[in-house]
Amino acid sequence: MTRIRIEGLLAAFPKLLGTGKQHTYFETENVRYVYQPIEALYLVLVTNKQSNILEDLETLRLLSKLVPEYSVSLDEEGIGKTAFELIFAFDEVICLGHKENVTVAQVKQYCEMESHEEKLHKLVLQSKINETKDVMKRKASEIEKSKIDKNRGDKGGFMSMGSGRIETSLSDISIPSSGSGFGSGSGFGGLINEVDSFPTKSKGRQPSSATAPPKGSGMQLGKSQKTNQFLESLKAEGELLVEDAKPKAGQAKAATAPPTDPITLTAEEKLNVTLKRDGGMSNFDVQGTLSLQILNQEDGLIQVQIETRGNPGILFKTHPNMNKELFSNENILGLKDPNRPFPTGPAGDAAGVGLLKWRMQSADESMVPLSINCWPSVSGNETYVSIEYEASAMFDLQNVVISIPLPALREAPSIRQIDGEWRFDSRNSILEWSIVLIDNSNRSGSMEFVVPPADSSVFFPISVRFTATSTYSDLKVVNIIPLRGGAPPKFSQRTNLVTENYQVM
Repeated sequence: MTRIRIEGLLAAFPKLLGTGKQHTYFETENVRYVYQPIEALYLVLVTNKQSNILEDLETLRLLSKLVPEYSVSLDEEGIGKTAFELIFAFDEVICLGHKENVTVAQVKQYCEMESHEEKLHKLVLQSKINETKDVMKRKASEIEKSKIDKNRGDKGGFMSMGSGRIETSLSDISIPSSGSGFGSGSGFGGLINEVDSFPTKSKGRQPSSATAPPKGSGMQLGKSQKTNQFLESLKAEGELLVEDAKPKAGQAKAATAPPTDPITLTAEEKLNVTLKRDGGMSNFDVQGTLSLQILNQEDGLIQVQIETRGNPGILFKTHPNMNKELFSNENILGLKDPNRPFPTGPAGDAAGVGLLKWRMQSADESMVPLSINCWPSVSGNETYVSIEYEASAMFDLQNVVISIPLPALREAPSIRQIDGEWRFDSRNSILEWSIVLIDNSNRSGSMEFVVPPADSSVFFPISVRFTATSTYSDLKVVNIIPLRGGAPPKFSQRTNLVTENYQVM
């Protein structure tokens, strides 16, 4: 069959599809369409009229079982993301127009087969990476030795004034520079540019130093420690290094702890927002899921009762294996077959089993949890950028990071004022503004920095990421109903709001 013939058959299917019919097949002059609805989509099998319809129905049934195995969400977007996986799985079921005698488990096993050529390619690639690292280590060692030999050859004490650092051959006292930026005056500038800076400054406060000379010429007293001789030598020659600030104990993003309760339910919402730089909003989309994780097999025969705020703008959809009527009438999530238990999983498997999903779209700007305003202005040979945030009172936002693209810079930008902390990614030329927590004490904040002259469009799009422990749906698990009777098992609920794509264009 040609491609045009296949496209013609598929294009004719929606026109021939009737409504209110009990059967799930129809015939034309030459072909037979056998189909099955999967939520808002159709799984269609096109055969000739001489084929065995019972075998076609069995093939369609097997294909319908494979779709949920590979696609997380049974909508157009979810199917599109796993299109190739579904094609490979379907190819294992149908060969030269005939159904293979396989099961769902066998198809998954065939599709996950390891490739010897792929493993060989990865081994070769890893060996090249390791060889390159060894060469870099040897070069760095040679440079370090040459610097040490040079220092030993000098007699008595010496003093090298470069970037605010003093070294003596008679002691280990080191006075690091208080400047922030990256130097590239020597042949090692490219190497030093790979180091990211993350200095911490309070609002409107300049870095403390013994004096207030221009950037890169101050001395910070009272810190005496041994550093790598290679970096010391570079600083002595005039290279300006910015050392990473030590992260605070509470700022590191902790990994999600594995569940310890017998039953854990996780309600997560992913936020997709596109804001306009001149004000307004072009997209606001929230997609949520409720997943269930059971540790013990004896707790699998249960039903989950939930409650929501009844927001009419939120559309809920249950999993195909769920009893939709039970959910519509009583807000109880249970399997269609009450004798069938929910699957269990190990404690390390945080995915769980999807029970419910929902979606909310809005054009109301008041629903936006965090708005960003950026004002670049050119003055002489410098560009002053003022950026501010304003957070809604709906959520307390955690681990907020606002990423502003910058023009290509050799040094970190000059930060004049900031609420929070900043970090300069020199490799990608991005300035990251971090706020650990936004609550009622800091619903608004600002930052001002200076860079060389640049067009205002360079500072967009601005990307934002954060998390919150409450959601738009405010979905809560009220009770766990054991179908075997007895006391309800112990359970816990996790609620999380995360950003998937949050930008100011």
